[in-house]
Amino acid sequence: MEIRPTTDQDLDAFVTTFHTALGRFPEAPGEDGGVWWSALEMDRSLLAVTPAGQPVGTAGAYTFELTLPGEVLAPAAGVTAVGVLPSHRRRGVLSAMMRHQLGDLRARGEFLSVLLASEAVIYRRFGYGPATYTQRLTVPRHQAGLALPRSRAGAEAPGSVEVRPRAECVGTMEEVYDRYRRTQPGALSRPPRWWSSGAGQPPIAPAQRYVAVHRDAGGVADGYASYAVGEPRTLTVDEIIATDDAVFTALARFALEHDLVTDVVLKHVPPGHPLRWQLGDFRAAEVGGDTDWLWVRLLDVPRALTTRGWSADGELVLDVTDPFLAERGRYLLTVRDGKAGCVPTDREPGLSLDVSDLGSIYLGGTTPSTLVRAGHIEAHDPEAAAVADALFRTERAPHCLHWF
Repeated sequence: MEIRPTTDQDLDAFVTTFHTALGRFPEAPGEDGGVWWSALEMDRSLLAVTPAGQPVGTAGAYTFELTLPGEVLAPAAGVTAVGVLPSHRRRGVLSAMMRHQLGDLRARGEFLSVLLASEAVIYRRFGYGPATYTQRLTVPRHQAGLALPRSRAGAEAPGSVEVRPRAECVGTMEEVYDRYRRTQPGALSRPPRWWSSGAGQPPIAPAQRYVAVHRDAGGVADGYASYAVGEPRTLTVDEIIATDDAVFTALARFALEHDLVTDVVLKHVPPGHPLRWQLGDFRAAEVGGDTDWLWVRLLDVPRALTTRGWSADGELVLDVTDPFLAERGRYLLTVRDGKAGCVPTDREPGLSLDVSDLGSIYLGGTTPSTLVRAGHIEAHDPEAAAVADALFRTERAPHCLHWF
């Protein structure tokens, strides 16, 4: 079995092999063009090929920026299109591809890798851990009133909302999203190629959508909501992108007060978002689709820990094992004034953990103490979990909307 990099000439074979692995057929481009694989970076993709030359496995990667705590923008590889033909599973093909890919990412100088897991049991063994979470809220239109009066200071942003077809405001969405993702921990960049090729899911994909664009008092766009009304009279919001909570509230009010619909569905809302508290009827919002989203894998522990920002001072010794790559390291993490140092040490550890669990706590979306209680992390010092909670805590919960 050979694992080899691909070129542009391999695109058809790559797409066909991946779809075959899923038991699906490639969809036809929409009216405006645009299929998810139009954003693939073939110079970052891999094919597993038999000695006879048959492609039997695929693994790709995108070039993204990931926003870390402290509004730090870091390069991150977005792993995608991982699949093995049903006829060649359980022969080590997947493990070989993932090991080869991690080696390639390190050779490129990258220290973070992320993915969206099709099945939660697959990727932990390769060192990935769930790091951000998302929910779907469904609100009956007759119970959708907000409790905050429009006049309350800070409840909603001043300005206006205009409705445009998606095709007329792609540039506006691209600009607003880019401002949003630079301050939201866990958010990924959406490179221009995604927007221009219509790759991914709405609102990037050219599916028919209306877009409610919020503009501030000066006329500058500072938020949008992409939505469509389907049967049976359900308004579904793909995403609300807003530069602050007040803009989010204004766009949520727009969707919740839409006439001639029976239900409003917000597909991506961060757990703990204040919207439920803004509803006049707290029970009106039915929570569904409560799931993991972005999984994180650290390829260089010291570099990853010293790159993100921190909101508390302290020190902690971490004993980190990486079974998939047969590596282990013990590090002294020291945080002062929002900056961290991370060096090898022979001091006794405060916490022992797998690299996948370090990925889960890295963005602040999972508390170390939760994983201690779950038996994933071993605490050698009774105070270590509390110290870790304080260090890894973030002022803003991480959230990722981007599908790849």
